[in-house]
Amino acid sequence: MRNKLTYTLLCLLVCLICIPAKAQVSFGKAGKFNEGWLFNLKDDSLSLQTDYDDSKWRKLDLPHDWSIEGQASPTLASCTGYLPGGIGWYRKHFQVTDNAPRHYIYFEGAYNRSEVYLNGHLLGKRPNGYISFMYDMTPYLKEGDNVLAVRIDHSRYADSRWYTGSGIYRDVWMIAAPETHFAQWGVGWQATSLTDKRAVIAVNMEVEKHSDVSGKLEVKAMLYDAEGKLVAQQQAKIKDGKKGISIQNVNLKLSKPHRWNLDAPYLYTLKTGLYQNGTKIDESETRVGLRTLQFDPNKGFALNGEWMKVKGVCLHHDAGVLGAVVPEEVWKRRLQNLKAIGVNAIRMSHNPQAPVLYDLCDEMGFLVMDEASDEWEFPKRKWVQGWNVGEPSFDGSFDFFEEWIERDVTDMVRRDRNHPCIFLWSIGNEVDYPNDPYSHPILDGTTINQPMFGGYKPDAPDAMRIGKIAKRLAACVRKIDTSRPVTGALAGVVMSNQTEYPEAVDVVGYNYTENRYDEDHATYPDRIIYGSETGVGFDAWLAVRDKDFIFGQFIWTGTDYLGEAGRWPSRGLYTGLLDFGSFPKPRGHFRASLWCEHPVTYIGTYPIKEGQDWLSQDAWDIWNYEPGQLIRVVCYTNAPQARLLLDGKEIGKMKPYDDKSGIIYWDIPYQAGELKVEGCDTNGNVLSNYSITSSGRPYAIRASADCDTLSPDKTIAHITVEVVDEKGTVVKLGDNNITCHIEGPAKLLGLENSDNSDMGDYTDNRQRVYHGRLLAYIQATGEKGEIRVKFTSSLLKGTEVTLKAE
Repeated sequence: MRNKLTYTLLCLLVCLICIPAKAQVSFGKAGKFNEGWLFNLKDDSLSLQTDYDDSKWRKLDLPHDWSIEGQASPTLASCTGYLPGGIGWYRKHFQVTDNAPRHYIYFEGAYNRSEVYLNGHLLGKRPNGYISFMYDMTPYLKEGDNVLAVRIDHSRYADSRWYTGSGIYRDVWMIAAPETHFAQWGVGWQATSLTDKRAVIAVNMEVEKHSDVSGKLEVKAMLYDAEGKLVAQQQAKIKDGKKGISIQNVNLKLSKPHRWNLDAPYLYTLKTGLYQNGTKIDESETRVGLRTLQFDPNKGFALNGEWMKVKGVCLHHDAGVLGAVVPEEVWKRRLQNLKAIGVNAIRMSHNPQAPVLYDLCDEMGFLVMDEASDEWEFPKRKWVQGWNVGEPSFDGSFDFFEEWIERDVTDMVRRDRNHPCIFLWSIGNEVDYPNDPYSHPILDGTTINQPMFGGYKPDAPDAMRIGKIAKRLAACVRKIDTSRPVTGALAGVVMSNQTEYPEAVDVVGYNYTENRYDEDHATYPDRIIYGSETGVGFDAWLAVRDKDFIFGQFIWTGTDYLGEAGRWPSRGLYTGLLDFGSFPKPRGHFRASLWCEHPVTYIGTYPIKEGQDWLSQDAWDIWNYEPGQLIRVVCYTNAPQARLLLDGKEIGKMKPYDDKSGIIYWDIPYQAGELKVEGCDTNGNVLSNYSITSSGRPYAIRASADCDTLSPDKTIAHITVEVVDEKGTVVKLGDNNITCHIEGPAKLLGLENSDNSDMGDYTDNRQRVYHGRLLAYIQATGEKGEIRVKFTSSLLKGTEVTLKAE
């Protein structure tokens, strides 16, 4: 901390869009370079050579994750979801048909330890699988056939505590550019002042010259409002025409600025142009969001001057059966479902994620905590036999930490600094985990809310090293961006309090350490504290809700994710508010009752013995039991009171909301019918309701799509498939096996049933429903026409969904 009572930030931030398509390099003309690649899951060192015979290699389009295509096996590591890694090569033959003097290749992400070759020449290596990177291809391009070869080494496949995927799993772009152009990630912004009447915006532009420039060189910045009206502009001369990078700042003055906020995320468009002798030679297009951030050790956090609670979730980057290749439509649906249950913030756990996710958070109104890494100079435990059981392995990213971490952190900030959604930069997650690997004498006789692996271990790395590294990495962030605070997610704050780590950052995140909030607030009165990672428990939320000085929490997790799994069979960690298919789980409904401002009511059920006092936030909405069996019905609601009805008759009397548990409940004998709960105001007026109905035997399949028309450009439709009885009630105890067939210009990407224990083949067209439901991902393949998606199952009436690609 800076020992200031208030940390106020004024920010104008942007997301970068190149012409003609979205890439975030901020210069040149970018086009996706995903089509027509060749792949070989084998390490052959000759694969880099131009004349190598790749005629028998597999043909595919990027992005691609080969791990999700592999067979899960109990002989593999639980941390990966029991899926394999390996070493693979990608090759692409191409010709350059434009007349641009320079060409670059830009990878949004390749996991991991990538090496990129062009016509046999090494362009570069990038070990971090989450960092975006770019190479200049110009010196090695030739007329006619060119060959780009990429080696991905994920042989140390258990190198993370969760599923990473393997391969070139994000988009690849080719950028054509003039000899003089804006630098990579070279357009930056900061609002030097922002009021309701006026904004002053400092625009920073870096111009890269590959040779000396003669004549007049100018830059121009033009800001347009959401309706396309020009509202501010400024231009300036670049005085230094010598080879290298020149930096030029201009100020834009804007009257009556619109604010970016969570409910109305207003975005301007900024167009920047580079001119030589009056002719435009380069340009970029940028979306702009204006807002203020304020952090205070006593009052918490304010967005645009309004004090609020951050209701956040942690998110990994996979999507179940899709692995690490997550299309934009899938991210958008996930974010929509999170927003519907009251989520307003996302933590990128624990690495920079795909650019499209930040774009969506800008557009939809989410705060984002961007995070650099999960590991520093020493490896953490990677569990291979189940979560926190057995003997761990110790592969990881530690071996390239010293060489790459400062560049990785810098590149994260340069790439992402212009997104209005980002409000925190995190330099690391749980790097201070006690005895994993660092240790300190304070651990003797001390406990935390997580496993400590014993007391002080004098042979372990000295925890005092953490503070020194934190200061280095925080300096990397502040060199690029001082408009947001630096944070870190501390797992062992009792140990880190003995180091310089908390003082090296501006805002201190506590992971699962709510019991220290009051004590540390009193001991360190200038420290700004929040829950950087918490469980879903009600008490963890009360520690935020009832303490002004705790500004929010990030729940582990927003969705279920692959890896960090329990003992076989287990695909991943089943902690999500949403399941693998991004449907709300019961705990998601419970969170909605705590976080939503609109009326919310839900009921779940489970058998219980008389006298038991167990209240669950994980109760499924099932109403099928043995007649007379004692069932506990739990209600999650934000209404002042609720009552229970069976077939329209009151079976559970009106009960007030319980602020000690957040749950209203009734114990009743089971009777078949429609069970309904009504959340009511203090006068008994119904605010919201939720009903569940006893189902009969499985009879038919019902399917519905979230759209009826697809763009041919590989867009996605989500089809929800349900097993229903003769009356159309979903059979939530059903486990029927569904087969999917597609006719027309589309393909099946996967069938997701969200069952964490199902270790079967997720790459075929058959899958069992779970809780009576599964999700089909359908992708257009590039042509126009009618798409017929059929779902069948033995002894069930099938169904068909018709889509159009146009």
